[in-house]
Amino acid sequence: MAIHYGRLLLSSLILFVVVLTVLFLLLEIAPGDPIQNFVGDVPISPAFEAQIVAAFGLDKPLWERYLVYLGNVFRGEFGYSFGTNEPVLELILNRAGNTLAIAVPAFVISTTLGIVLGAIAARTRKRWLDGGISAGAVALFSVPNFWLGMLLIIVFSIQLGWLPTQGKAPYGQDGIDIRYMVLPVITMASTELAFKTRIMRSSMIESLGQDFIDTARSKGLASQRVLWRHALPNALLPMVTVAGYSLGFILAGSVLVESVFGWPGMGLLFVDAIQRQDNQVVLGVAIFLTITILVANILTDITYGIVDPRLRAQFSRKVAAS
Repeated sequence: MAIHYGRLLLSSLILFVVVLTVLFLLLEIAPGDPIQNFVGDVPISPAFEAQIVAAFGLDKPLWERYLVYLGNVFRGEFGYSFGTNEPVLELILNRAGNTLAIAVPAFVISTTLGIVLGAIAARTRKRWLDGGISAGAVALFSVPNFWLGMLLIIVFSIQLGWLPTQGKAPYGQDGIDIRYMVLPVITMASTELAFKTRIMRSSMIESLGQDFIDTARSKGLASQRVLWRHALPNALLPMVTVAGYSLGFILAGSVLVESVFGWPGMGLLFVDAIQRQDNQVVLGVAIFLTITILVANILTDITYGIVDPRLRAQFSRKVAAS
């Protein structure tokens, strides 16, 4: 097991370096002049421009800037924003809490409802309830997040006037108002809910076809007890992997969702930085999200190894053999 997790950490580290390298090179060849965006439309002297270039280290060769940036990232330094000259990591951490405020509820809701709806669909297989749940899951999975978000704004904010459209709280008020969270959370959870429902349905159908289910039924156990006490725990194993990986998709999807609802999180920071051509912030947010996704994947792999009795038994046999 130690060798397996060592290889997992090594592969994650290699993948992180590859992603960082690709992102760094893409931003280097992207069109635009970040220095001109930094000073605005005001003409500047060549001496002042040279001073700004030197301050941000842009006068160094590409390979040297890459090595310096790579070393800084491993020390937890993401550089400084071209627009505000603030530390990029500080800007990200100031927004990370807002993103998690809607990402975590979306993750919990999509996972919980996905398990319940998937189990119900499998239990009522080839009936009208299964057909309705499956059709709804396919429809939700096919709808882009940003389009669903705009549709929810039109219905619940503009036409009905029940919920606010933009921001996280009324103007001038600190903190987060829960009313402002409703529509972003629903939007973020929709696609993952549909995907998890389909996965859970397939896993539950496979579990219900196992021999131990026939044995439980032959003992006269009630169908509900067979479903929830015997079939469900076995069907949940694939959901551990799906749920872990879905956190990364939810965080990545926050870019569009936060833009639609004006939610001041990392996604909106990312979009604003792209518009300003603030490459340091763009690169910092992308790397921060990459690290978060890799950590979630590692924890998912570890959790699956703990909860899957087959992997535990295989490990026990290897230990006994050695």
